[in-house]
Amino acid sequence: MKRIASIIFLFFWVPAVSMAQNGGLVEAGKAALAAATLTNSQVASYSKQAVQQMDAKYPIAGPGDPYTQRLNRIVSRHRTVGGIPINYKVYKTRDVNAFATADGSVRVFQGLMDIMTDQEILAVIGHEIGHVVNKDSHDAMKSALWRTAGINALASTSGAVGRLSRSQLSGVADYLLGAKHSRDQETEADDYSYQFLKRNGYSVIPLATSFEKLAKQGGGGQVPQFLSTHPNSQARAARIRSRARSEGLGR
Repeated sequence: MKRIASIIFLFFWVPAVSMAQNGGLVEAGKAALAAATLTNSQVASYSKQAVQQMDAKYPIAGPGDPYTQRLNRIVSRHRTVGGIPINYKVYKTRDVNAFATADGSVRVFQGLMDIMTDQEILAVIGHEIGHVVNKDSHDAMKSALWRTAGINALASTSGAVGRLSRSQLSGVADYLLGAKHSRDQETEADDYSYQFLKRNGYSVIPLATSFEKLAKQGGGGQVPQFLSTHPNSQARAARIRSRARSEGLGR
């Protein structure tokens, strides 16, 4: 996560030229301060708004849809994870993707469900929830908000969280969908999923096979969206298998 000094530099220096033309230096200062002091509750609120924007963009499987029913079976024991209430939905699109946001929203794409077993899907969900529990999703949301022109909406005198405009929400949502985490964050999310599976009595091997399937998806030309934000899938699968062998949990 960037240091506050760096944040303030970016928001005072980079936007200053254009903002100065409109007498906007004060607003730039408010924007920098707001971005630097975002609370977890504010981040969760904006995450919820961004997810609502994405839910409006993608077709959602209804309650009676086979994909929804399958996902509900997979996650039936895991409506709250790490003390965070989780809400799940399936996007009826063939993109190979999944994500979780700081408000506890988990979205799984039909394309991912089509290529994975139930336990592999649960392993992927465990990984994405790991990003939420580890606060990676909070950092991604903050980065997304810093990139919006309307970040100064946060600097209200009442301290209440305002609502972003539709265009601003769209920018935040698109950024979140393609947000890339650091290598260390990905490793920590892998470890969270591994422990999540182990703690709940599941095999840990599907975490490895899910990455192996994603690596194969990327070998045919166009890299799936999910794989593009989760690089080095083969190496990560090998690491998981090695750990499982050392703990007597797999071959």
